[in-house]
Amino acid sequence: MSKLWGVGLGPGDPELVTVKAARVIGEADVIAFHSARHGRSISRAIAAPYMRADQLEEHLVYPVTTETTDHPGGYQGAIDEFYEQAAATLADHLAAGRTVALLAAGDPLFYSSFMHMHRRLADRFDTEIIPGVTSVSAASAALGTPLVEGEQALTILPGTLPTAELTRRLRDTDAAAIMKLGRTYPGVRQALSDAGRLDDAFYVERASSTRQRVLRAADVDDSSVPYFAITIVPGPTPATRIPLTSGQSVADADQTAAPAEIVSTGSDSAAALDERYAAGSPAAALDERHAAAMDARETTEPPVSEPDSGGRGEVVVVGLGPGADGWTTPEVARALAGATDIVGYTTYVNRVPVRAGQRRHASDNRVESERAAMALDLAKAGAKVVVVSSGDPGVFAMAAAVIEESADPQWREVPVRVLPGVTAASAVASRMGAPLGHDFAMISLSDRLKPWETVAQRISAVASADMAFAVYNPASSQRQWQVAAMRELVLEHRKPETPVVIGRDVGGPAESVRVVTLAELDPGEVDMRTLLIVGASTTTVFDAAGGPRVFTSRRYET
Repeated sequence: MSKLWGVGLGPGDPELVTVKAARVIGEADVIAFHSARHGRSISRAIAAPYMRADQLEEHLVYPVTTETTDHPGGYQGAIDEFYEQAAATLADHLAAGRTVALLAAGDPLFYSSFMHMHRRLADRFDTEIIPGVTSVSAASAALGTPLVEGEQALTILPGTLPTAELTRRLRDTDAAAIMKLGRTYPGVRQALSDAGRLDDAFYVERASSTRQRVLRAADVDDSSVPYFAITIVPGPTPATRIPLTSGQSVADADQTAAPAEIVSTGSDSAAALDERYAAGSPAAALDERHAAAMDARETTEPPVSEPDSGGRGEVVVVGLGPGADGWTTPEVARALAGATDIVGYTTYVNRVPVRAGQRRHASDNRVESERAAMALDLAKAGAKVVVVSSGDPGVFAMAAAVIEESADPQWREVPVRVLPGVTAASAVASRMGAPLGHDFAMISLSDRLKPWETVAQRISAVASADMAFAVYNPASSQRQWQVAAMRELVLEHRKPETPVVIGRDVGGPAESVRVVTLAELDPGEVDMRTLLIVGASTTTVFDAAGGPRVFTSRRYET
């Protein structure tokens, strides 16, 4: 039965998603979310840990945010037309009987795009709203001080108000939260000053995320304020320590706290990851690795200095090799040793030795673009960033994501280098001899970034061309049918006795490599840590000392 859900996701931390929101996200037929034209959706990143691989996704891209528009109705005309089209898209799903979860950062009815869909759809379709933690609450928690107490009144204000109106309202309230900052911040600062509230005001950026920053409102650089920031003027005098960042000195800090209590939770601390960059891994919903790693880092890693924003940073994308330490090249090892920041999928970051003063940014394996954007942001601020991949970074790994993101004008001046590594295909092949000794191809069975129809077409093309090929990402916990489908496609062109090498965790402690025939290939034995090599008609298996050997001849009979 169709239903429109307005799902509040909270302010950024995936672990602040409510139990009900997580359940609805996991059960919905369609996940809908907004983004600007750059395509990166904070809401989707927050919700990603709870989503299924087989869900339909509706990416609702604003035609304009801060840009100009040639729409005949101007900015408002363009936005109204977009909302009508987006509502029509969701209505099609609802009319077809699907459940739609429309994601909203914070709370769906608190300065949220969901309201525009609600107005257009709630009178026609069953609709339910799941409230979420607002950024105001998250900012108050980041400050560690009450917003109001007793009979005090709290006023929530948009930073888009005229400066004179902001000033008037700030003078007339006990406490205030000012939202929608970004390019409005100079006017907000002026209003705080004119109202005599600037010295009591604090600035919180990306509250609850791991790139959270807390500053005095007077000390914020106007040019660096993102939209997802908020200014707080508490009603009570703060009685707890205020965690200031960005190089604030003890002399500048809250005098209600003793000097030893002033802490720095810099914008990219040891476990840093913005809501833009990591889907997160809530301990109750997913495996325990993220929560355990966070706890360990908070208690064991030394404090680090922030990168000098005036320095020249860079991004180096490296391949660690497929598993064994000996397969990491000296060139890559030198880059790792010289980095201020290590960025990558948690499993690969954990392979890098911990070094004092080095920040480690581990994330889920489904956020390549967001991870690349974070690395470029860090480098733009002066950091020496190494993005780690397994195997070779240019083979189904992070090099493509980083290079693609770096084409954005905001990062064109950031130096980016790619250092090669031993590929998983080469490692598995070496264990059996030379199954890739002649022309060969590499194919990923993952259909997360491309449709299965394209994957199938390429499998058939390679199989009909009689080349050996390596199969990456053959299966996962949520995607297990493709190996059988691949086998059937190849059998249309290859003999049942065609050799197939199955390599699992090559270079790791659970390494297993063996050879079977194509007809014998059992999909149940294949998982995400497995790489397959499917032979050609010229691929031969023979017994030798130590076990079977496989080679694909370089010679063809003429």
